[in-house]
Amino acid sequence: MKVADMSRFLILLFYALLFLPIILLSADKDEDTIIGKWYTEGGKSKVDVYKKNGKFYGKIIWLKIPNDENGNIKKDKNNPDENKRDRKLVGLLILKNFEYDGDREWDDGEIYNPEDGETYSCVINMSDDGNTLDVRGYIGISLFGKTTVWKRVE
Repeated sequence: MKVADMSRFLILLFYALLFLPIILLSADKDEDTIIGKWYTEGGKSKVDVYKKNGKFYGKIIWLKIPNDENGNIKKDKNNPDENKRDRKLVGLLILKNFEYDGDREWDDGEIYNPEDGETYSCVINMSDDGNTLDVRGYIGISLFGKTTVWKRVE
């Protein structure tokens, strides 16, 4: 290898090593942008999204209408497991095991819908402004599903 070629190689290597940590930190920053509190579609509830052991989870922390028609605290009455129907909706874990897939997308997780008692595969996409989530629950392939829009709590 010629001296000039070796010099170019070393300069490129220097810059690659210099900017690698910046690139890696930037990717990690994007990964964690989902963390925070989100209003579900229509502002019916707030979900707190957090990271635990490298995966993302979300639990209901507030309900716009916290009581049922009889004045009782809303519970997970539609759960297919009868033993879980007495759980309060506030505090209920509804997002589980999401992984960051890059390009503002989190997938490989599940979403539980207490309104119908069903658990769906789910993919979450964030808008460029970082304040809107498209949360798509589906069975089988995402083509057959439903998307709801969540807004970041300010």
